Amino acid sequence: MSGADGQPWTDVSRFPDFLDHLNAQGGATVHGIVDRIEADIDMDGIAYHDRGIRVPGYDATFVPEPEGSQVVPAFSVEVQTIGPRSVWAVFDATLSWDFYLLQADDIAAIAWVSDEEFNAEEAGMFMSKHDALAAGRFSFGTFIYAGEEWDEQRELIEDTDTPAFLQRDDGSVLVPTDQADFYNVVNSTPQEFRQNGGGAPSHLGLLELEVTID
Repeated sequence: MSGADGQPWTDVSRFPDFLDHLNAQGGATVHGIVDRIEADIDMDGIAYHDRGIRVPGYDATFVPEPEGSQVVPAFSVEVQTIGPRSVWAVFDATLSWDFYLLQADDIAAIAWVSDEEFNAEEAGMFMSKHDALAAGRFSFGTFIYAGEEWDEQRELIEDTDTPAFLQRDDGSVLVPTDQADFYNVVNSTPQEFRQNGGGAPSHLGLLELEVTID
C-alpha cells in the first residue's frame, strides 16, 4: 500500500458487499454513493489516487466490466476529468476487495483495498485493513473535496498540459509540465503504462491504467 496522504483518518467505515451492489445496479458514482449513504459530506469534485498519482475530476464512476471483456471478472473506475484528459483503471474483481468511507475533519475519501494487497504489504505492521486505512495506508481511492480545497485541486491541473500530478510520500506535490514529462517521471510510455497497470505488482489487482491527455 502507498501512503495516500500521511494523515490519520478518525472515522473508517466499510461498505458491505459493494461489488455485489455494483453488479446489481450496473454502476455507481462517487456523488451517488455520498448521496445514498446520506453522509454529511460536501462534494464539488474528487481527486483519483493511484499509488501517488493524483487526477482531479468532477466525479468518478465505478462499473462492472462486461463479461468476456477481460481475462477475469473485472470492475473499472473512470474519472470525469478536467479538460481533455482520459483517466480510467481496471481491477481484477476476483480479489477480496473491501470498500471504505474515510473521514477526518473536513476531508473524506472512498478507498478500496484487497486482502491480497494488505497481506503482501501491511499485515506486518497493522492488525487489520481497518487499522491500515486509519493510518492513511491505501493505494487506490478518490478524495472528496469542496469549496476552496476543490478550487485548489482544479486550478492545480487545469493550467497545465499534464494528465496528472504526483503526490510524494512527504506530502509535497510534483506537477509535470506535459504528458511527455509525466511519462518521463514514471519511466514508461502511455501504452506500456496502460497494459501493465503502471507497473503494478500482481497482488494489487490492477489490470489496466490509462492516464493521458489529448
